[in-house]
Amino acid sequence: MIYIETSVALAHLLAEDRHPPAALWQRPLVSSRLLQYEVWTRIHARKLAPSHGDAVSALLAGIALLELAPPVLQRALEAFPVPVRTLDALHLASVVFLHSRDETVELATYDKRMLRAARALRIPTFTLP
Repeated sequence: MIYIETSVALAHLLAEDRHPPAALWQRPLVSSRLLQYEVWTRIHARKLAPSHGDAVSALLAGIALLELAPPVLQRALEAFPVPVRTLDALHLASVVFLHSRDETVELATYDKRMLRAARALRIPTFTLP
């Protein structure tokens, strides 16, 4: 299973210079419900809802969204081995939660800070181009 972090979803939707391989979207995907809010916030900020709204909805429909349940939120309150931003802490706590349930999950992110934190937590990462 691949955990999709916001940078990957936005790179896909906004056709950035770097973008995930098409094969990624054929894998079982999971993310935090936070992904939905982050993606829509960026789409609305760029006034892209009319042109990208259907693509956003289709992307999100293909990803199982993990709720920000109390165990996830509690983990986000705890210290991380490296400094992390608030939303990154919530994503990382979601992956840690899945691992605590014996789920095999790799984190897909383009964010170097997230990669550093994931490696410090020994979270496997999905290699992106």
